[in-house]
Amino acid sequence: MTAIRLTRMGRNKKPFYRIVVTDSRKRRDSGWIESIGYYNPIAEPSVLKLDAERYNYWLSVGAKPSEKVKKLAAK
Repeated sequence: MTAIRLTRMGRNKKPFYRIVVTDSRKRRDSGWIESIGYYNPIAEPSVLKLDAERYNYWLSVGAKPSEKVKKLAAK
């Protein structure tokens, strides 16, 4: 099953996240199918870029977004 979730990038205490499509059985930061955006909570104001077209495509083929990704996509 495919999942849309966050992958942590950056360095210690300065994280940013990629919004990726991956197999739900893989670990958080392991290989992913496609990167569809990013989220930087450290920047003021926080930065969110999400490719809405690809996000909607992956939802249409059955990918399940995580709770955090659902909240971010609603913005």
